[in-house]
Amino acid sequence: MTKQNLASAAANDRADGDEARVDGHAAHNEHSDGRANDAAGRGHGAVRGVNGPAYSGEGSATLGEGRPASHVWAMLIGVGILSGFLSGLFGIGGGTVIVPALVFLGLSQRHAAATSLAAIIPTSITGVISYATGGDVDWIAALLLACGMVVGAQIGSWLLSRLPEVVLRWVFVVFLVFVILSQIVFTPSRDHVIHMTIATGALLALLGVGIGTLAGLLGIGGGAVMVPSLSVLFGASDLIARGTSLLAMFPSSIAGTVANMKRKLVHLRNGLAIGITAAIVAPFGTIVAGWVSPRMGANLFAAYLGVLLVRSLWTAVKITPGLRERLMR
Repeated sequence: MTKQNLASAAANDRADGDEARVDGHAAHNEHSDGRANDAAGRGHGAVRGVNGPAYSGEGSATLGEGRPASHVWAMLIGVGILSGFLSGLFGIGGGTVIVPALVFLGLSQRHAAATSLAAIIPTSITGVISYATGGDVDWIAALLLACGMVVGAQIGSWLLSRLPEVVLRWVFVVFLVFVILSQIVFTPSRDHVIHMTIATGALLALLGVGIGTLAGLLGIGGGAVMVPSLSVLFGASDLIARGTSLLAMFPSSIAGTVANMKRKLVHLRNGLAIGITAAIVAPFGTIVAGWVSPRMGANLFAAYLGVLLVRSLWTAVKITPGLRERLMR
């Protein structure tokens, strides 16, 4: 082979080697880009809940994904009917129904809680009107509670955007246990009123801060804590406790919803669908509340929350890392 041919062959070998190195480098970059894009997709899903949950049970920011729209709207209306009736019957906002239902439809706990709080606004209006016509609202107590709850709602909304999903689920479970126990051990009177003093007013405002924090955090109106608290701590009758509770939760629900909307956590259209339906039904629950005895009303509320507790506890166990496996051994 001539020197010229040898030089040409060597040049071709170097060119082939360079090309191979370039192709290999490009393939490596493509593989790296693919891994980076996959990681970015997972990260986006963890934040937005669209490409997948951050961990099992996280949920998403999309309601009813994969379900026919007619089924989703039928469920929202059904949730509104049930929550509205229970709101009027027990003096609660209905969040104990709304939040689990929205989680079932695919929302994360934080989006469900924020949307539930928005739904409580119209619900509480008609409930208050129904109780007020019977003289079963303590306006001063409601004002003091509301002032504290507005402050607490901001705290709860701030915590809602920061606490992990698993923590929110377990806080909801503990909350349900507390309310069930309070309903079992205490029977309210039907003819007692709140005797207002300076100390009573201060305690009502302080209670409002605590309830408002829970309301903003869990997406509830706070009535499930407020009603037994007003009866046990302040001597209110069961009907006055319920009417006062519905009035007090109205401004705090607005304050919490505004804060949650700024953080883009609220599905307003879906919340209004539930809330408007619940507002129409709530007066019927109020009528039934006057028919049943205080003891029967407490028993019914405890039974309802007991069913809800079982489901919420199982959900919390499922999304707690390692806990489900340990329990199944």
